[in-house]
Amino acid sequence: MIIELSLICPMLLSFVISSLGEYSNADPIDGFTEVPLTEYNFELQKPYDIPLEQRYSFIDGVRKLWVYADDKPHDPNSHTQPRTEIRIRGLDYSCGVWQFEGYGFVPNGTSGATIAQIHGAAKGATTIILRIYYGDMRYYSTDLIATDMYDKWFRLNIIHDVDGGSVTVFLDGNQRFQVPDKGPGDLYFKCGVYAAPANISYYMESRWRDIKIYKK
Repeated sequence: MIIELSLICPMLLSFVISSLGEYSNADPIDGFTEVPLTEYNFELQKPYDIPLEQRYSFIDGVRKLWVYADDKPHDPNSHTQPRTEIRIRGLDYSCGVWQFEGYGFVPNGTSGATIAQIHGAAKGATTIILRIYYGDMRYYSTDLIATDMYDKWFRLNIIHDVDGGSVTVFLDGNQRFQVPDKGPGDLYFKCGVYAAPANISYYMESRWRDIKIYKK
């Protein structure tokens, strides 16, 4: 049966269109403008007592980040879990529509590690956290986003519509997850490895290449 959309009332039409998925039939970067990045924008956070080269390398365009469960936090005054992360510096935002894109790789054995996040929110410290548990990608430690993530490169896109109050996750160009955000704040993107509060592997690693930031 073919439905003539012009005969549907505006409210119902809006619901039908939104239910199809705002980004489902398009490349996630369509309609966005790339924001130029330099090495200044890649701020490294790593255990405070260890030289950077013992937890990070940048070779042939690939950024490799690793950390151990018994490492120190990134600051001697912090009580957070160990991390080696890239914090996108100089592009904090509090409104509009922003997007992170990067090609990631997680080796078999890394578990209980946050590999990407949006830091900041009106409520809580983060808007979204993407963690790897036994090869699965999860929203924090709950909703399953994808399986079989080990030992292969994947394209990750995260769109944060601050004004619309939503975050959308794409893997290899396909929309896989959408969730309401947690309100505006001082927001910025991060990627790498950051140990979860519990059930973590001793060694945690992720690799990243072709990291880009877009906005509308």
